Amino acid sequence: MSKRDYYDVLGLKKGASADEIKKGYRKKAKELHPDRNADNPDAESQFKEANEAYDVLKDPEKKAAYDRFGHAAFEGGMGGGGGGPRPGAGGPQGDFASAFSDVFDDLFGDFMGGGGRGGRSRAARGADLRYNLRVTLEEAYNGLSKTITVPTSVACGACSGSGAEGGAEPTTCPTCSGMGKVRATQGFFTVERTCPTCSGLGQIIKNPCNECGGNGRVQRERALSVNIPAGVETGTRIRLAGEGEAGMRGGPPGDLYIFVEVTKHEIFDREGVNLHCRVPVSMTSAALGGDIEVPTIAGGRSRVAIPAGSQSGRQMRLRGKGMPALRGGGHGDMFIELAVETPVNLTSRQKELLREFEDLSEDNNPESKSFFKSVKGFWDAMKG
Repeated sequence: MSKRDYYDVLGLKKGASADEIKKGYRKKAKELHPDRNADNPDAESQFKEANEAYDVLKDPEKKAAYDRFGHAAFEGGMGGGGGGPRPGAGGPQGDFASAFSDVFDDLFGDFMGGGGRGGRSRAARGADLRYNLRVTLEEAYNGLSKTITVPTSVACGACSGSGAEGGAEPTTCPTCSGMGKVRATQGFFTVERTCPTCSGLGQIIKNPCNECGGNGRVQRERALSVNIPAGVETGTRIRLAGEGEAGMRGGPPGDLYIFVEVTKHEIFDREGVNLHCRVPVSMTSAALGGDIEVPTIAGGRSRVAIPAGSQSGRQMRLRGKGMPALRGGGHGDMFIELAVETPVNLTSRQKELLREFEDLSEDNNPESKSFFKSVKGFWDAMKG
């Protein structure tokens, strides 16, 4: 009897993607597993056939060979040593090792879990949630209390989270006798897997709640008040224990993690607890010196004295005017960086005065004088 096409075995079209192959295999494995088909004598052979098909199609190299040559790719008739072993060859051990490895990894995902043999979780813990929160630099400086709205799963009010109509108690699963797992003997192996009837909970609900469909939880939007401490930075994570999704059938809730992002400020640049502020000053103020007023993140003002002859890039420190440390320890500093501004849109009189100033400025630009002296020495050396 000729082999069936592997894509047909898994109910797929030729050339299906890796995700489609995985989903098709899971569906077929659940449908054909011998434990769920005790009255079907062909279930075991069909289950092996599905595993054999998946063993080939999940492997990119095997899949490429099969797509090109079909079953002949694995029957040693291609020449050049290219075929490799036929899927399922090597006796029962090779067949079942591959098949049940896939069942472990791809179908049930929680084999041998639940704390060892016979272990189970009657009430599964809810999932953790993530919430991205954007705050301004001023809010990060002062700290704030903020109300956020989080879409999540909450305990069903109609059944008090039990999943049973009227809040009735679940009954022991008859398939696994409350153990949450069943054992199956396949060839040389005895495999323990999650009970397909109760999904490992060890209990079943005879009359599911109409409101939640037996899950014990429903989707809702929940408003939460969150305290954001002063000094938070982008990437700060705040954990709210028990504020995640409700657990299945009365299980403990997960946690809510708030990830903070501090938005960019138009005046201040942040570096840890320190702030940087670039302040433009006029050419005359930089040359003659004087006082300027600069803003602080707290909303106040500070006077800064500019020394005469200041150049662009000169920095001055205002101690304690930076951001607060997140876990105490005072405040950082604020650094003022001067940007000497060249005047534009000059009048005729201003140009005249600047030319006159230039004629009188032979000894007022020491850096330029030193630079061009070095340049002249460089040129002279090149000529020599």
